[in-house]
Amino acid sequence: MAAKNNALNKPVTLSGELENVIGKGPMTRAEVTSKVWVYIKANDLQDAKDKRQINPDAKLGAVIGKDQISMFKMTAAVSKHLS
Repeated sequence: MAAKNNALNKPVTLSGELENVIGKGPMTRAEVTSKVWVYIKANDLQDAKDKRQINPDAKLGAVIGKDQISMFKMTAAVSKHLS
């Protein structure tokens, strides 16, 4: 059986704003998501009352917008910075 071409494992190019948050690309979508979460946790950006909500700092805000965003919408926002 041929290996599936999994979009999550294909290296993508990152925007400059995203590289400011998680480092230089290219990297896979899975790595991007993982590194965004490392950044969120390292900078304590999850809402204290509702961990599903992210409160972006200036760096992350350049990628996902300045307003609080749910973790589910965040992935879509980050995707706009991949090519």
